[in-house]
Amino acid sequence: MTATEQPAGSASTPPPWARRPANLASAVTAELVQRIVRGVHPVNSPLPPEPALCESFSVSRTVVREAVKMLQQNGLVQVRQGSGTTVTPQSMWNMLDERVLAASIAEDEGLDILDDLVVTRRVLESDMANVAARTASADDVDGLHAIVNRMDELVDDHLAYEHEDRAFHDLIMRTSGNRIARGVVRALESQVIHSARYMGHSERSLCVASNQGHRRIYERIAAHDPDGAAEAMFNHITDAWLARRDGPGGLTRLER
Repeated sequence: MTATEQPAGSASTPPPWARRPANLASAVTAELVQRIVRGVHPVNSPLPPEPALCESFSVSRTVVREAVKMLQQNGLVQVRQGSGTTVTPQSMWNMLDERVLAASIAEDEGLDILDDLVVTRRVLESDMANVAARTASADDVDGLHAIVNRMDELVDDHLAYEHEDRAFHDLIMRTSGNRIARGVVRALESQVIHSARYMGHSERSLCVASNQGHRRIYERIAAHDPDGAAEAMFNHITDAWLARRDGPGGLTRLER
């Protein structure tokens, strides 16, 4: 009898992964990712054998094998015939996988993961701003100008301001034509857009300071100044994060 087939009145409650979601393998994978990131299954240790996982999650061997395959594809485990499945070092994990990134951010005691995310954004968006300054059409420039002006009017409404903020950055990324870099940035931001640790406070003064940075970026792109646009984007992303950043740890990872 599985956890979902317990008789009426049973005192035990089935765990979340045993409630038969649409994709059991994905649910089991997500739970195993969290366990690995938390250190329940430490690096270089063997993952529990297949029968134990089947019993733990109340699922079939097929589901467990699919979940382990997903873990392997994202670099969290190594499967060797005759040696079982071993948790790999963190350096091998695919941090662009949404489950791995979300679990890593949640378990990060400091701000190292978020600092690295900001540094990655900074590198990619600075380059895209450089290209955008060389390729922007009159319509692109007008679009950026309109967004910056709207944000000036929205500094008292941080939710509306954040929506336009994302639109501003996305227009620059689209103008650059670098679909891969844009995809990476959007994938990273999708994991932190609702995180209080990343989004920080929402004071009016922060919105005002942030839009001053946006305006400098717009002005450099409008002037078709690639180096100036890249520098303005680099400084804006750094300054905006430092204004929001509230937590332990030094700033070494952000220094350049």
